[in-house]
Amino acid sequence: MSDAPATLAGRFAIVQASVADACVRAGRDPSEVALLPVSKTFGADTVREAIGLGWRRFGENKVQEIQAKAAALADENVSWVVIGHLQTNKAKAVAALASEVQSLDRLDLAVALDKALQTQGRSLDVLVQVKTSPEETKHGLAPDDLLSFLDQLKAFSSLRLRGLMTLAEASEDESRVRACFQSLYRLRDTARQAGHSADRLSMGMSGDFALAIAEGSTEVRIGSAIFGARSYKA
Repeated sequence: MSDAPATLAGRFAIVQASVADACVRAGRDPSEVALLPVSKTFGADTVREAIGLGWRRFGENKVQEIQAKAAALADENVSWVVIGHLQTNKAKAVAALASEVQSLDRLDLAVALDKALQTQGRSLDVLVQVKTSPEETKHGLAPDDLLSFLDQLKAFSSLRLRGLMTLAEASEDESRVRACFQSLYRLRDTARQAGHSADRLSMGMSGDFALAIAEGSTEVRIGSAIFGARSYKA
């Protein structure tokens, strides 16, 4: 994908073909792996263009971006997915605007989200983020704490557990990247055996999605390969 086409439609097509090819090489049906376009740092006009191509579900890191884009795209039926680290003081906004949170990683956040959702009469799909990488910059629940956390989540009726999410180690060593994905896959199986509904595995991004698919990912989060290089200006 180094020679990406200039148009958004062209890049979407290339990414979809690459995901399908990775599935075939892994001996998997491409229908088993969903694509979540990650629109963070790109404006509402770009998202609207993606909507015109048939996409309605987008991943975002920051709640402020969701608020701005949701307002600009109020005439569209968009599902916003929170994939970034989430502060508890953003729970009300998330409860009002998001359809899913993939970065649930601690009890106080679950409490805040449930309280806000109950007030608004809504419910939310959630994935529990697990820290499988040794990097200090990565967020997530400690693997050893997963089962007890999932048990605690049962108390929150507005939070619908759907699966697990992780960020792999940023490494040139494929074995280290694969190890992160393999860890989440095993944890998902352990959670299922314990009676938890955690079928989905959100793992893999623009640089490592093929490895994630080979290790059992059911959803890849692709941003720059679709939308292009990001600008992180304030």
